[in-house]
Formats: sequence, structure tokens, C-alpha cells
Amino acid sequence: MNGASREALAAARERLDALTDSTSVDAGSLADELAAVTALLHREVSLRRVLTDPAQAGEAKADLAQRLLGTQVSGPAVDLVAGMVRSRWSQSRDLVDALEELANTADLTAAQKAGRLDNVEDELFRFGRIVSSNTELRAALTNRSASTAAKGELLRSLLGSRADASTVRLVTRLVTAPRGRSLETGLESLSKLAADRRDRMVAVVTSAVPLSDTQKQRLGAALAKVYGRPMHLNLDVDPEVVGGIRVQVGDEVINGSIADRLEEAGRRMAS
Repeated sequence: MNGASREALAAARERLDALTDSTSVDAGSLADELAAVTALLHREVSLRRVLTDPAQAGEAKADLAQRLLGTQVSGPAVDLVAGMVRSRWSQSRDLVDALEELANTADLTAAQKAGRLDNVEDELFRFGRIVSSNTELRAALTNRSASTAAKGELLRSLLGSRADASTVRLVTRLVTAPRGRSLETGLESLSKLAADRRDRMVAVVTSAVPLSDTQKQRLGAALAKVYGRPMHLNLDVDPEVVGGIRVQVGDEVINGSIADRLEEAGRRMAS
């Protein structure tokens, strides 16, 4: 997002944090309501344009949102959406993207309050790895001709009681309402959002064998020192990594594996 939309989203994040800090607000229920509003505005393009029309007064747009949603979702959800449409958005789609992010953030906040955010982060990462390694599963989850109900049933059979409820809701929304994104991109965004809940960065660590607890602690501390922020490690095991580890933080790769060192040496010799 650029300009006005970025500022509007920042303000909406603050309002969401204020709402979910209250013990009277159920963050999980709020997430479902915001997701429903997201689906509505994604589907109703003309309504979305009216609610983001810069020529219309902010209060008029807020009043319209309150009239439309007042009997459909809770007061906190209505207040949050009304506040968002008072703001100025660079593009109408940005409002929908922001609502979707807030819905996901509310679910992650519910997990954080219950002390399960680490579990959700790990489950999102593992699910992404399963999807990337199973072409048939990926095809089934991204099949445009498959019904939402069929995809939801498949996810329930895969995750069911084995995953946290927040994980199930996040993944189900992503799969059933991808809104033009690839499954991999959506899962990556969810993982980053989960890390942001505790102001942490995510490092994808690939090693030939599982790391010990001591190794994980040392690596996490070293990366936190380098990047100046707490670091969450998503761990993956790949036997083809002959030795050492491969660490990816965002677009940056810290390459410490023997296999890659040998490949680099071979390229130098060939040149």
C-alpha cells in the first residue's frame, strides 16, 4: 500500500489493538466478523467504491457502513469498519486488503492471548511445507472448479483436531477465498503477520539433521543480534544439505551449507 492507504491501515491496526486489549472483546469472533465484511466488500465492488470515494464525506461513509452492518456483526466490528471508511484510501481494493489483514491479525491475537501463538506459527510453516511437497494436495486446494465446501472438508480432514483452531480458520479462509493470491504467497504472508504480532522476524532454517535445542537457542540469539530484532525460527530438514545450515530471512539468504560451498567452488573453477 502507498500514501493514504498506508496511513489508514496503520490507524486501523491501532484501533484493532485497542479493541482486542479489552477482555470483553472475543478476538476470534471479531476475526470471523471482519472476514465476513472482507468477503462482502470483495464481492460488492460498487459498495466498496462508495465506501472509499474521496469525494464523499467521511461521516457519511461511516453512517452508511453502520446502517449496512449494524444488524449483521457486533458493535466492535461495526465501529472498526466505520473508522476505516472515514479514512482516505488510495485504491478501493486497499480497504479490502486491510480488512483481511485485520481479520487475520485478530485470529492471531486470539492465539497469542491463549499462549498458543508459537504453535500457530509452527503449524502454518509445516502446512506450507506439506503443500509445497505434495502436488496433488496443492492441486486439490487450489482447484477453481472445486466447491468451497469440498475444500473446507478436505482441510478439516487434514488439520482437524491436530491443529490449533486459529490455524484452521486462517488456512481455511486463505484456501476458500484466495483473492487472486497463490497459496504459497498467502501462507508466507500469514507467517510474517504472526511474527509481527510479537515484533519478531522469521528465519527459515534448513539443515541436514534436526538442530538440538542448544543449537536453536544459539542460532536464534546470533540472528537476533545481527538483525536487531527477536527472531522466530521455522525449522526444516533436508538431507541434501550435506553440512551446516541454510538460513533465509526475508529475501536475504545466509548460506552456510557444505553443498552450496562446493557448488560455488565448482562455478569458480568453471569460469
